[in-house]
Amino acid sequence: MNRNEDPHHPPVKRLRLVLGDQLNQAHHWYQETDANVVYLIAELKQEAVYVKHHVQKVCAFFAAMAQFAKWLEDQGHEVHYLTLDESARYQDLPALLTASIAQHGAQGFEYQRPDEYRLREQLSDFCTQLEIPSQESDTEHFLLPFEALGQYFEPNKHVRMESFYRKMRVRCRVLVENNEPLGGRWNFDAENREALKPDDLKDIPAPLCFENDISDILDRLSRHEITTIGRSSRACLWPINREQSLALLDYFCQNQLPLFGRFQDAMTCHSEHQWSLYHSRLSFAMNAKILSPAEVIDAALDTYHEANGAIGLAQIEGFVRQILGWREYVRGMYWANMPDYASQNTLQAGATLPDWFWTGETRMRCLNEAITQSLDYAYAHHIQRLMITGNFALLAGIDPAQVDAWYLGIYIDAIEWVELPNTRSMALFADGGWIATKPYAASGNYVNKMSDYCKSCEYSVKDKTGDDACPLNSLYWHFIDRNAHRLKGNPRTAFPMKNWEKQSDENRQAIRAKAEQVIDNLNVL
Repeated sequence: MNRNEDPHHPPVKRLRLVLGDQLNQAHHWYQETDANVVYLIAELKQEAVYVKHHVQKVCAFFAAMAQFAKWLEDQGHEVHYLTLDESARYQDLPALLTASIAQHGAQGFEYQRPDEYRLREQLSDFCTQLEIPSQESDTEHFLLPFEALGQYFEPNKHVRMESFYRKMRVRCRVLVENNEPLGGRWNFDAENREALKPDDLKDIPAPLCFENDISDILDRLSRHEITTIGRSSRACLWPINREQSLALLDYFCQNQLPLFGRFQDAMTCHSEHQWSLYHSRLSFAMNAKILSPAEVIDAALDTYHEANGAIGLAQIEGFVRQILGWREYVRGMYWANMPDYASQNTLQAGATLPDWFWTGETRMRCLNEAITQSLDYAYAHHIQRLMITGNFALLAGIDPAQVDAWYLGIYIDAIEWVELPNTRSMALFADGGWIATKPYAASGNYVNKMSDYCKSCEYSVKDKTGDDACPLNSLYWHFIDRNAHRLKGNPRTAFPMKNWEKQSDENRQAIRAKAEQVIDNLNVL
């Protein structure tokens, strides 16, 4: 018998904290109402200012939290919802919790395990000071249980994503028959790298956007002097509840999934074409736990099977790999390596992030496009993040801490557990190979191959030196040159190393000089 139902004991009042990225309606907490439970949901200033966030990101989280609180109330639960106007009087989350426990006379405190290390540490430290019982619960969201992470990941060690992905396919019985991959192949990545041709552009579906009124949130941000980045309107285009998130999922399955895999790495000028291409843009809804990864994968699989061959296996596998593979993988790498992850800087990068990362005002069209789109929509897809902004930061040797803060702030879906491995490991190779087996460095040639950016750029993608030469070209070879001692024994970097060594001393010196000129003038590119 539950103690709350035991007639020999008085009811125990409990306070349950729900964070802004824990909006999971399917969680066991909510399946039955309990008059002795109060749910606390609060717009926290500490979360709005720990980095400089995109205004659309802050508004989307706060709006989704308010929608979730309303849903809880509609289900009959008692909810204590605090806007910034009420919560800002408290110094931080522990101070707010202390006051709320006293206000409600709570004799127990419960919370779901935070996905960010800093928040879990904060709540753990808080609970050690409590004089009432406390309990941490699982968020019941991810496909791989938290307790199982240690079976797949070890600290400070390279873990191959492909191996993990195959194990997850078998574990979750996705696209497998008798534990073997459907179609005889685990990975169709080679078919997922097509660029968009001019004839393809007219068929790109318009993104599904919403018109959620966020005027009151914007007013609160202004009142409390919350500094943000990016462009905003009085409406939030992102889904903030289950209904909208499911609508976006259905829209993706019907309109974008058929060509997702084929064009998932492609890029095009967003001012001239549809800015989200064939990407689902479901990451915010999933990372806030409005949608579960399982239901997203199931919906995509159902669409694939119902299409009776109209959707190719390469399309569905490419999408499944993003969620069942990569998303679960970076979470495991994050928890295996924190808190050391946040201080990794193997390449000893220390340059300052250019000012135009906050404005998009650069003559480099690829960076202008990726950053401007990010400022406009709080969104860029994975290749724009990895091979445009990330590649530039890698080649220019930008301080990883500054790059972390930028990525964590600007993207609607950025929470540290997913941002940090993508930035430090994949984009910057700052961990020395925990995830990537080589730096993902590229010259302008890659950008020209995968996008139409170079066609309207002031710089010449074919030139390495000279006033009009694409800065990525000299920076690429400068990166290879200055890191030669680190890359020499890596078979995956042997080809560019040999190409660099084959060049004449005169050419190498000219490229070095050009790259150093670029590095000395990053703010005016």
